[in-house]
Amino acid sequence: MSITSDEVNFLVYRYLQESGFQHSAFMFGLESHISQSNINGALVPPAALISIIQKGLQYVEAEISINQDGMVYEGRFTEGLSLVDAVMPDVVIAKQQQLHEKMLATNNNSVTSSYNTPTVPTSTTPTANIKQESPQTNGQHSVLVTNATNATPNEQSEPMEVDLNHSDITVSLNKSTVLRGHDSEVFICAWNPVQDLLASGSGDSTARIWNMKEEVVNASPSAAISRQQLVLRHCIKDGNQEVPSNKDVTSLDWNCDGTLLATGSYDGYARLWATNGKKGRLENVLGQHKGPIFALKWNKKGNYILSAGVDKTTIIWDATTGEAKQQFPFHQAPALDVDWQNNTCFASCSTDMSIHVCRLGLDRPVKTFDGHSNEVNAIKWDPSGTLLASCSDDMTLKVWSMNQDNFVHDLRAHSKEIYTIKWSPAGPGSNNPNQNLMLASASFDSTVRLWELEKGACLHTLTKHHEPVYSVAFSPDGRLLASGSFDKCVHIWSTQTGRLVHSYEGTGGIFEVCWNSSGNKVGASASDGTVCVLDLRK
Repeated sequence: MSITSDEVNFLVYRYLQESGFQHSAFMFGLESHISQSNINGALVPPAALISIIQKGLQYVEAEISINQDGMVYEGRFTEGLSLVDAVMPDVVIAKQQQLHEKMLATNNNSVTSSYNTPTVPTSTTPTANIKQESPQTNGQHSVLVTNATNATPNEQSEPMEVDLNHSDITVSLNKSTVLRGHDSEVFICAWNPVQDLLASGSGDSTARIWNMKEEVVNASPSAAISRQQLVLRHCIKDGNQEVPSNKDVTSLDWNCDGTLLATGSYDGYARLWATNGKKGRLENVLGQHKGPIFALKWNKKGNYILSAGVDKTTIIWDATTGEAKQQFPFHQAPALDVDWQNNTCFASCSTDMSIHVCRLGLDRPVKTFDGHSNEVNAIKWDPSGTLLASCSDDMTLKVWSMNQDNFVHDLRAHSKEIYTIKWSPAGPGSNNPNQNLMLASASFDSTVRLWELEKGACLHTLTKHHEPVYSVAFSPDGRLLASGSFDKCVHIWSTQTGRLVHSYEGTGGIFEVCWNSSGNKVGASASDGTVCVLDLRK
């Protein structure tokens, strides 16, 4: 068995991604030329680097514990030996000498010992706070059981509820559809706003549109497969020919009537696709960013597209001509997210810890919000466009108003970075004006929190996930919240009670969850290259 430098680089790159260090992962991948390697990311399991280190430690422990006669010492004599110690020859020799002296002392005291019997030493876990999970089955449903020996005291005091007869909440196999076709991680997915078409973007430099209409889903398997997916290949020009860009497609958004799909890629280009017919037609290539595009949004009118990039700028594009209407160079570091307040005004956030509100035609920000102490990962306007929420690596989410310079709410409860936030479709300016406005936050502390904005209080803490939560999404009526985590689970909660009402376990870590316009299907994109659709109709 051997390992190449490309494989080591890929494992480190994947570890940084899974740990939430997205920008560090990007820079490391850029410098180590990850995109030029021949490694199929979809085949590499989550936590591969940790798994290899654990197995290596088991071998090192066994090696240290073997005496000169080839026998294995009994007992946990390698306790306290760190990972760094294990690769330092002087430390290893000293440890072996210590074991040898202990063996001699044991013999001299005539204590019965079984050190002459070869035994496999117990392995030490380098990251004791990682839960080891094993799938167990009950009929057709899978259940996760946590190994309590690796749980922290806090985790043991609050045991995970495992209901072996939980068919009432587990999404059954005949209600879930796994879509296969991507060759790498699927970072994002989004439903068409008017019909059951699900778009997905992947590290294989393609976006795909999956036809989940009833007449297609219920067709014969061969007919369904041939009609189900439309592949949008992201290519760049190499001389006189077009070749795959080999860059991740990490952002996509439908226009308001579902006729055009915009995609953003790490190759620095945004693309517009017409999706009617059997083939996706490339309408426009938007190419003014210098480097990867991190976020992409249509305005409500559907005439402008907004993008944010690693080049520290945001751009408003004319959707008809593909022309860059205005480029906004106000951030001092990569721009991570953007969101429209109305058809010409938007907010942007950055790793520079600031938030700018800008308007088309103005050469300086309308408003700048400073208050976060670490990079700002996501921003969202509420349905009325009066409140702006932001979340950050500083473990806080804040709510801002255009009427004041300081934040309206500074919400602190998460214990790790907050990756994303979503407003409920409620309150003034929404389709649910009589419901109370809520804000959902997803964090690397494995929890989701629901916040009530009038008082700035946490209504519910949702704690069934075991790994970082990357995505949350409210149903169109605001009564349900879907969450997706790297524990491979999609959970669906009641926003009124905080109770778990549906649960699904997939085969890869979940990057994104989204609802269709009818509110009866949830799409989820995963790290193993799959896309899953859950049908929640009774």
